[in-house]
Amino acid sequence: MLDWLIIGGGIHGTYLSLYLTRRRRIPADQVRVLDPHPQPLALWQHFTANTGMSYLRSPHAHNLHYDPFSLITFTRTNDGQPLADFIEPYGRPSLQLFNTHSQTLIERYHLDELRLLGRATGLHRLAEGWQVATNNGTLEARNVILAFSNTERPYWPDWARTAQAEGANIHHLFDPAFTRATSPGHTLVVGGGITAAQTATALALESSGSVTLLMRHPPRIHQFDSDLGWITHQHLDGFYQDADYARRRHLIRTARHRGSMPPDVVRELEAAVQHGILDQRIDEVKAVRYQHGKLYLTLESGDTLTTDRIILATGFETSRPGGAWLDAAIKAYGLPVAEDGFPIVDQRLCWSEGLFVSGSLAELEIGPVARNFIGVKLAAERIGAGL
Repeated sequence: MLDWLIIGGGIHGTYLSLYLTRRRRIPADQVRVLDPHPQPLALWQHFTANTGMSYLRSPHAHNLHYDPFSLITFTRTNDGQPLADFIEPYGRPSLQLFNTHSQTLIERYHLDELRLLGRATGLHRLAEGWQVATNNGTLEARNVILAFSNTERPYWPDWARTAQAEGANIHHLFDPAFTRATSPGHTLVVGGGITAAQTATALALESSGSVTLLMRHPPRIHQFDSDLGWITHQHLDGFYQDADYARRRHLIRTARHRGSMPPDVVRELEAAVQHGILDQRIDEVKAVRYQHGKLYLTLESGDTLTTDRIILATGFETSRPGGAWLDAAIKAYGLPVAEDGFPIVDQRLCWSEGLFVSGSLAELEIGPVARNFIGVKLAAERIGAGL
């Protein structure tokens, strides 16, 4: 039986595996990470490459190591110094620097050796821990951390699903099977946040065809996707004092700057528009018709738009991740949930004896930043507090 099993091997799962084995000195042979992708951070690397991201939205302290200065220290080494590339404010690292630093940590601490390939399909309580059913057999652990999210459930508007079912060239940027490529025809990018802006700008610079960005609203400019006060007592004290989880959910929703982007991304977007390589439209799709390889869109304003392909940058589903197997465990063991189905956990993020959560599953305790880099750092310290 393992001591710790982490379900989910993205940013959160990989960080937690390093934290447990190095910070909390759990023997490496007692920690495993279950993930359907063979390499750590596989979806992170795929999605960021799809968007054409150059710099992270998070500061350098929010890296894969529990030491906030680890990335800065890396830039003073022979391998890291040539990659030392940051953008202000807050010293945000380039994607290349972040990825190289992360891979260095994975190799140095042999985090790839902790991984087990598979998907969780069931969760069953044992006398001294939990049994996790997977598509490759069963695993047993005294402690389980649910560290997955909706990264394989991109949000599709109804009109887009209908058109795709008819054979239209529509893809979601966050579909694990989709790889963004240039196109000689016209590409329409749909979305209003940082991902849509980065994708449209990258395509406009790379593509031989024309590109349009369709946004429901003008750019919403925010440096981060929630106020910095949500990682300090400034906002969190009031959040914790409210025992009503419906009100906590309301606070989380209102605190997040959904569909926003930092000033540097706005400047790049505006430059692309001003130079005539990108068309920006503030409107919304009302109806779409697919015929002879073309997509004919009617917009809410009454205008029409014709395109050869559509790339959706509309984020992920917002419902609780986990699906049917987690629903069954909630029912079987009376795991407490709020009205929205998300876990009600204690301060250690413990949902039931030996069962912990991180990421979006920890939102009602960690707050609006739970899904982010800083969210997993906060989660790890909570989980590790009793070790």
